[in-house]
Parts: sequence; C-alpha cells; structure tokens
Amino acid sequence: MMDPDVVKAVIDRLRLHWPAVNNLEVTLEANPGSVESGRFRAYSEAGVNRISMGIQSLRDDDLKRLGRIHTVEEARKAFDIARNQLERVSFDLIYARQQQTPEEWRRELEEALSMAIDHLSLYQLTIEEGTAFGDRYKAGKLRGLPPEDSASEMYEITQEVCERFGMPAYEISNHAKPGVESQHNIVYWKYGDYLGIGPGAHGRLTLGGTRHATEGFREPGKWLAAVGGGSGESVRDALEVEDSASEFLLMGLRLREGIDAERFERISGRPLNAKRLGYLLEIGMVECSGATVRATEAGRMVLNAVIGELLR
Repeated sequence: MMDPDVVKAVIDRLRLHWPAVNNLEVTLEANPGSVESGRFRAYSEAGVNRISMGIQSLRDDDLKRLGRIHTVEEARKAFDIARNQLERVSFDLIYARQQQTPEEWRRELEEALSMAIDHLSLYQLTIEEGTAFGDRYKAGKLRGLPPEDSASEMYEITQEVCERFGMPAYEISNHAKPGVESQHNIVYWKYGDYLGIGPGAHGRLTLGGTRHATEGFREPGKWLAAVGGGSGESVRDALEVEDSASEFLLMGLRLREGIDAERFERISGRPLNAKRLGYLLEIGMVECSGATVRATEAGRMVLNAVIGELLR
C-alpha cells in the first residue's frame, strides 16, 4: 500500500542515521491483491530485497472464511511477480482451519513447497479473545475447527514435510533453507534491540543498561503531529527485571537453537530454577548442552507449558 517513493525515502533516511552492512535485509510485507509488476520493480530499485506475502491459504473456500479478499489464482500470480522482481520471497499459511483434515493440510503444504521458495511462515489458527475470530467463535460461527489431536498431527506433518523439502523449522512457526532465515525476526527472538517507527509500532531499546518498551501513537494523525513535536512515542517505559527475563524466555525458546542460560541469569539476576529445569529434562521436554537450553521436538509441541514451568 506504500508508494515506492515513500519506501525509498524511508530507507535513504535510515541509511543517513545508521551504517548498513552489505547484506542488509529489507523486507516489505504485502497482500497478494496489492501486487503488480511495475510497483514491485520500483520497490526493488528503492532497496527492498525481500517480500513477505500474506497468502494464508491455497484453497479459495478457506480464504473466504479467513476474510481474505484475494483468490488462490491472484496469490499465485502475485508470488510469481514478486519472485521475478526481488531476491527473496516468503509467504504465510495458516493451518488447523475449519473443516481441514491432516491429509488435506499435507497436500496443501506440499503444493506450497513445490513453489520455488526459500522461506515459509506456518501458523496454527488460534482463537484469541478480543479479535474478530474470537467474537465469531463466541457467537458459534466458527464451526468445524479441528479437534486438538488433529491440530497436533498437523503440526507434526508440518515438521516432517518441511524437513523433507530441506526447509526445517529454525523457529516454532518459521521454516527456511539454511542461510536464508529472516534476519529481522531473529533479532526479536534473540531478544535484541529494535526500533519501532510509525503509528502503533512497538520497540525494545536498551538505554543506560536498562531495557525499555516503546510504542508509537496508534492514530496516524496524532502520531504525525507528535513527530512534528520531536517524537511519535506514546510510551517509553523501563521494563522490570522479571518482565525482561520472561520476555527473553518467551522469545528465545521459540528458536530451535534455544537460549543461553547464562544470559538469562545476567538479565534476571538469578539462574534458571534448577528443580524445574531438571524436571523438564527428565520428562524429555528440554535438552541442555553447556549453557544452552533448548526445547526438544516434544517440548516444542507444548512450548507454552514448558515456558510456564520455567517461569514458576
């Protein structure tokens, strides 16, 4: 939706403020309905070298149920245009959808992987309170969601099929060929600093040795007026030590490589609970190698419970 000239102006301004590595990753998110060849060529010329596309499904009926305005044909055309104009293209799919069976998901995933791609984000449909899906679920309008055991089987199918296609999970929902993992997402999961610029954008900044949470004004006009006064931030709060430690675990254990337990201790001022860690080791939910703690395949299936145990 952003004009290529605006994209170029933003990237040029960033380069004025910070030095850039030669392999800088610049990702633009796009919906398949907004893709056309000339526009994407202009994005590439502006400095964008990676597209993340919200395809969500390769089945037209499910796209309608998900509230998407594009069709599968439009998604495929958009993907081909993006692939011809930019170095790297990733797209998102959602599984455990209404009426979906594990075998149907296997066929759809294999179809997606047959497209010439190097990165996929694969999310299980979850129902969150306060969202459009949450409201529809409460009203009884989301019938046919797969039972828990079918959803678990779909997760296992996802791991097996992606491994076979040479795109293992480097993060619980993200798969890539080795060497083309998403750089900006890895910053979040490794609990690095990132700047949130724009209406409603969130950031995490370490200032004077203290980690801060930032957020921009949500309403664009209000944000723009605030920027004119010097800053678009509506929030810049120092995080409590326990909050930082929790965030580090929540983000880091999503990565297949796991976390550095010594870094957790530096952030929290205390080591991981040895009793809880020992229990998780004993039941095969985590494994340790030196200072590294990572979730096992079984642990990743119930990652929220593993993290909850470590935070007790």
